[in-house]
Amino acid sequence: MRRFILFRIKDVTGVSGTGVVAEGTVFSDGLSVIHWLREPYAMGVYQTLNDVIAVHGHEGGTQLRFIDEGEMTQIPQGGSE
Repeated sequence: MRRFILFRIKDVTGVSGTGVVAEGTVFSDGLSVIHWLREPYAMGVYQTLNDVIAVHGHEGGTQLRFIDEGEMTQIPQGGSE
């Protein structure tokens, strides 16, 4: 498993705000789960990490950063692991 955060640079919807807005995990089979850190504190389950990026990437306005490699690693918008 790999842990990550979603760091929102620009909030195009005006809902989630900016900064660290969610945390998540990618499981060994690619299944990805995110947990929102702001109301309504929802959780989402996605088949792949690319699905998370496609839905919540906000066209580059959100960065996905892994936190288990000792230093942050950013996945480019629309990129893959």
